[in-house]
Amino acid sequence: MSDATTTTTMPVTVAALYHFARLADHPALQAPLAQLCCGLGVKGSILLAAEGINGTIAGDRAGIDAVLAHIRSIPGLEHLEHKESHAPRMPFRRMKVRLKKEIVTMGVEGIDPLVNVGAYVDPRDWNALIADPDTLVIDTRNDYEVAIGSFARAVDPETKSFREFPAWVEQAGLDPESETAPKRIAMFCTGGIRCEKATAFMRSRGFDNVFHLKGGILKYLEEVPEEESLWEGSCFVFDERVSVTHGLRIGDDTLCRACRTPQTAKDRASPLYEEGASCPHCHASRSEEDRARYRIRHRQMLAARKSGEVR
Repeated sequence: MSDATTTTTMPVTVAALYHFARLADHPALQAPLAQLCCGLGVKGSILLAAEGINGTIAGDRAGIDAVLAHIRSIPGLEHLEHKESHAPRMPFRRMKVRLKKEIVTMGVEGIDPLVNVGAYVDPRDWNALIADPDTLVIDTRNDYEVAIGSFARAVDPETKSFREFPAWVEQAGLDPESETAPKRIAMFCTGGIRCEKATAFMRSRGFDNVFHLKGGILKYLEEVPEEESLWEGSCFVFDERVSVTHGLRIGDDTLCRACRTPQTAKDRASPLYEEGASCPHCHASRSEEDRARYRIRHRQMLAARKSGEVR
């Protein structure tokens, strides 16, 4: 797809960004950043913490460029990298700039990717690493993300949140002193940030040969041709596109508006699926009264979208 075609059919630029850095006074960054984004019509979510910045934003080309330039003008964030994709319409409803204790929450004290982190592996070199049977491949994302796509051979920790990852490592019996310890560990996530913490955690436990996919799944799908890819399915993204696949094309997954779980074509074919009201993942845990409320909310949302109030 040419740049001109992308600009015409996919006019919204989506930028995923994060950077670990020592931010001396991160609360002071919140208001100027929020004001700039809102003034430029940029929407999405940005987290600020003493350890750095993390977020995904969307807007027109000029707006995204201006926000990225502002972030890179902040001491410590000069070398921030970001990954871009495109959408036909704005995938966020509002702009949020929030202050957090961690930009990706693991909840373990003393884990610092600026001090001790795994080795980066470029997307073009990733296949050889994870195809090696002596490599333990770990998907560090949450269960609902893994459900719609992952790499071949990857272990799914089946976590509900990233906070559960350290406990999973304990339960899985991963011990660098064990006779059955893997020779090397390869970890991956959507954009790379969770792996920064996850590899730092594994190294703190004594594992030396720990690697992670540079730029995450998004960079892999962007750079590795589909015919060479070891990726299976689609990659969940935290916006209204729901998922992307090879070449960062928008996937065909949707969201259940009742529980926010991504829905594959198989899910939507289930008799338990009702657009806006239920899906196979939440039907048993919701009452008929709940579904009645969801139906009303869904009709209101569709009406608002038709009138132009919701994009």
